[in-house]
Amino acid sequence: MSDLPSRPRQLALDLPVDSRHGIEDFLIGPSNEAAYGLVEAWPNWPESWLRLVGPQDAGKTHLAAIWAKIAHAWTVSVAEVTQDSVPHLISGGALVVEDCDQGVRDEPALFHLMNAMKAKGGFLLLTARSAPDLWGLRVPDLLSRLRLAPQATIAPPDDALLRAVLVKLFIDRQLIIDAGIIEMLALRMERSFAAARALVDTLDRLSLERGRRVTRALAAEALAALFPAE
Repeated sequence: MSDLPSRPRQLALDLPVDSRHGIEDFLIGPSNEAAYGLVEAWPNWPESWLRLVGPQDAGKTHLAAIWAKIAHAWTVSVAEVTQDSVPHLISGGALVVEDCDQGVRDEPALFHLMNAMKAKGGFLLLTARSAPDLWGLRVPDLLSRLRLAPQATIAPPDDALLRAVLVKLFIDRQLIIDAGIIEMLALRMERSFAAARALVDTLDRLSLERGRRVTRALAAEALAALFPAE
């Protein structure tokens, strides 16, 4: 029996990921090109407000960050929209309100924000995972106003965009992956942006824990853990 000590497992540290949100880092495909075009068309929007809707991890925050830079807009969560904060929030003339369908909302304040921004001649970008009818809103005027707002929609990714997203997520984590492994992952994973992020997160963690690069065997292990065969 060898007297050599077994190789210790490395601790997977929760380090920040270098997620770049520049316009040059936004990957455009059939699922998001219409949304990108509508956001980029600012200030020639059909209304003072625009709803940006798409599934989790679809790139809403990235696209909103691109617009915020162009429009010199602030970005807040919907929980930060209160009656007292509205005068300050509209003062810049452009605002992103993220995750409007998530968590606690002050509905009268959000309605007031929309009206006040329009009266000021400013612009408002609202992000959400679903249409307003699914938010559980209780203020009819707010629901009506949101229903009438133009919507930019990000759909689930096509095959080419899914592969490109996987590559970008690995690059963000400074992981070099063989093209054959990308193909393997894309063919066997769930077809969604959220699944791509979960898969890359898992492989990043496993690679750190095992102290090895991402191999086909490691990729197969991650796929089996996240998307077990039925």
